[in-house]
Amino acid sequence: MTPRAPRPKRSTTDAGRPDAADPGLTALGLRPGATVRFRRRDNERWKEGNVARREGDGSLGVRDGKGSLRALPLDLVEVRTIGPRGGVIWEPLPDRAARTEQLDLF
Repeated sequence: MTPRAPRPKRSTTDAGRPDAADPGLTALGLRPGATVRFRRRDNERWKEGNVARREGDGSLGVRDGKGSLRALPLDLVEVRTIGPRGGVIWEPLPDRAARTEQLDLF
């Protein structure tokens, strides 16, 4: 048996890192890894997931609890945030995207 040739190393890009800024997500006020919840129908339970990316058709790519990547319409997603008294609240994604926010300086 002959030895295999070594595989070429893959170049690492910013798109593969979770802290890389995605302009599509930034426009929505999100970052990769942000906690969101979603449901497909009104009679389903909410499922939590993490933001992965913005899809080409404008939907949001979310990783669910099993690790599957789902492409969800923006109106089915709610974003976890901290309320005015310090508690966790869920804000609909279209409301968050419509609001303007101050960007982080550092």
